[in-house]
Amino acid sequence: QVQLQESGPGLVNPSQTLSLTCTVSGGLITTKFYYWNWIRQPPGKGLEWMGAIGYSGNAYYSPSLKTRTSISRETYKNQFTLQLSSVTPEDTAVYYCARSTLFTQQADRRLYDSWGQGTQVTVSS
Repeated sequence: QVQLQESGPGLVNPSQTLSLTCTVSGGLITTKFYYWNWIRQPPGKGLEWMGAIGYSGNAYYSPSLKTRTSISRETYKNQFTLQLSSVTPEDTAVYYCARSTLFTQQADRRLYDSWGQGTQVTVSS
């Protein structure tokens, strides 16, 4: 069974770049036809899909975050990473990595078959 684990700093200063890593075990991130997603949930709000990287290495981004987001992968480590630049307190959220068997930009939990436990990121000086 595949398992995902987020890691990264819990506190980021405003205007800096948030960087998170998702480590995958029990399955390869290069396996067809999976997509590896980043999803976040700000306090008191719903889930927001941020972007994904596919099994072939292509990256996809939410239009609302595209200018600030970069998703990449390290296949030899079986990890994929999220970088979100120019963060503000509005980027404070629990950040999740999740796997889907189809490409989707929806944050509906039913569309993802595996989730990390989530990591709290607070943007504050």
